[in-house]
Amino acid sequence: MVINLSEQHSLVSNWVAELRDTEIQTDRMRFRRNLERIGEIAAYEISKLLPWEEKEITTPLGSAPSKVLKEQPVLATILRAGLPLHQGLLNYFDRADNAFISAYRKHHRDGSFEISLDYISCPSLENRVVIIADPMLATGSSLVKTVQYLRDEGQPAEMHIVCAIACTVGVEFVHRIEPKVKIWCGAIDDELTAKGYIVPGLGDAGDLAYGTKVQM
Repeated sequence: MVINLSEQHSLVSNWVAELRDTEIQTDRMRFRRNLERIGEIAAYEISKLLPWEEKEITTPLGSAPSKVLKEQPVLATILRAGLPLHQGLLNYFDRADNAFISAYRKHHRDGSFEISLDYISCPSLENRVVIIADPMLATGSSLVKTVQYLRDEGQPAEMHIVCAIACTVGVEFVHRIEPKVKIWCGAIDDELTAKGYIVPGLGDAGDLAYGTKVQM
C-alpha cells in the first residue's frame, strides 16, 4: 500500500515544491517547517485507519459519546534528517510513545556505501502501531534495516513509513522485503543516481535542515 499525498492537488504539493526549490531551500526554518507540515498531514490521514473506541466524555453540562484512539502509536525517526517530519507527526499524535534510531550511509573510497545502525532507543513495540519518519526513501536499504532493527524490539501490529519524497526503486525494494508496510509520501520520483540519490529529489534533507555534515 503506497499513498502519494500530492497525487490530488493540495497544500502538500505546494510544500513539496518549496522543499525542492533551490532558492527557498536557503531558509532552513522554512525547510524544516514544510517537512513538519507534511508529517502533520500524514498523521491526520493515518489516524483515519487506526483502531478507535467509544468513550463517554463528561462536559460542564452533561456527557457526550465520543470516538477516541484505542491506543497511541509509537513514532520512530531516523536521526537526524527525520526529526522535522517526526515533529509533525508528534504535533498530532501528541501523546504517542517515541523511538529514535541512528542510521546513516557509511561511504567508501570507491563510491559505494553501506548502511550503519549504531543506536536505538524505544519503548515496547509488541502489538503496537509503529510510524517511521524518514524524509527521503531512496534505495530503501536504510528503511528496511530500520524496520528489521525495530522488529528485534518486538513485533508491531502494523507499520507505516512517512517520507517527503520517495523513489519508485526504493518503494519496490521495501515492499519486496516488507510487503505489509504502508508507505505515505509527499511525492514519488522515478530516477535514482548511481550513488543512490533521488532525481529530481531535493538534495540532502539533513544538510538542508541542519547544516552540512562531514562525510563519514
